[in-house]
Amino acid sequence: MPSSVSTPTVIIVGASRGLGYAMAEEYLKRGWRVVGTVRGEGTPLHELAARSDGRVEIETIDINVPNQIAALRGRLAGRTFDLLFVNAGITNDHPEQTVAQVSTDEFVRVMTTNALSPMRVVEALQDLVPPTGTIGVMSSGQGSVANNTNGLREVYRGSKAALNTFMRSFAARHADGARAMVLMAPGWVRTDLGGPRAPLTIEDSIPRLVDVLVGVEGKPGLQYLDYQGRTVPW
Repeated sequence: MPSSVSTPTVIIVGASRGLGYAMAEEYLKRGWRVVGTVRGEGTPLHELAARSDGRVEIETIDINVPNQIAALRGRLAGRTFDLLFVNAGITNDHPEQTVAQVSTDEFVRVMTTNALSPMRVVEALQDLVPPTGTIGVMSSGQGSVANNTNGLREVYRGSKAALNTFMRSFAARHADGARAMVLMAPGWVRTDLGGPRAPLTIEDSIPRLVDVLVGVEGKPGLQYLDYQGRTVPW
């Protein structure tokens, strides 16, 4: 059960649009308070906040700037969150490129946004989540090493596999803790990142993904799950 005495609260890092925004909308529908982060003005999350009767708060941050992560942590001092969820995902400009073909700058950009920066956020904000709370990060089924039988999207795959490994290290360092931790694979969803050929709509994925997150509450340790609650092979 959520730890808050009254209304449970989630912070979604990366909620301006796409899957992160859809999560914010879904939690709001379920009666939660939502703190969502954005990088700029005029996003769908701003519109959601305007009609939320004060139940959606917005924080502005670029997670690739460490000082901004530290500043966010300072602004949130004294707060408690039943769920910290970090949603970050980009791909390289030419997803068909192999790792040997991608430029160093592009490789670093994807790895920083998809793996390094999310973990910096987790490290900075994790103490705001009580022992009964949950820490979640948006991974991908393409982060599975075991399931990688056809290659493709090599740089994106590698970044999500790295994220998974870093979260396993984090979980190992906190193995004596009671918090639930989860890497979520939302499925191939029609968003700006997923593209128009993706078989799932946001409505197919996100409500069930939130069901999974609610279902892991109170279960200590790290799990790698898809939006239907199935375990994804590492």
